[in-house]
Amino acid sequence: MFGKKKQPPIKSLIALGTTISGDIGFSDGLRIDGEVRGNLTATDGQPSLLVVSETALITGEIVADHLIINGHVRGPVVARVLLELQPKARVEGDVSYFALEMHQGASITGLLGPLPVVSEDKPALKLAANNA
Repeated sequence: MFGKKKQPPIKSLIALGTTISGDIGFSDGLRIDGEVRGNLTATDGQPSLLVVSETALITGEIVADHLIINGHVRGPVVARVLLELQPKARVEGDVSYFALEMHQGASITGLLGPLPVVSEDKPALKLAANNA
């Protein structure tokens, strides 16, 4: 309804009181209430959802399709489809997004910019041959 795609189900949880050190790859949905010291990367080619709750702390790079952040992130963030920064979101790092929704109270310490738009509909540019 209203052009929104169905979100992937959240199949994994890193609970409050849990600390994980190391890089994490995931598909579908992941919710973090605890602490992660490492990079979080969603599988490319499959819809992904990452929820960072207000109790979460992430130190590392995040790459996913749909990100909902309400906790603390120390590192760069890349949202390939949508980034939602909720009121208690604190991001210390550069943020790249395709679409952005930012609530009052959220903060970013770093550069904020859109991802480059890649259109598959346009043909590749070719240089004209010099006829001289």
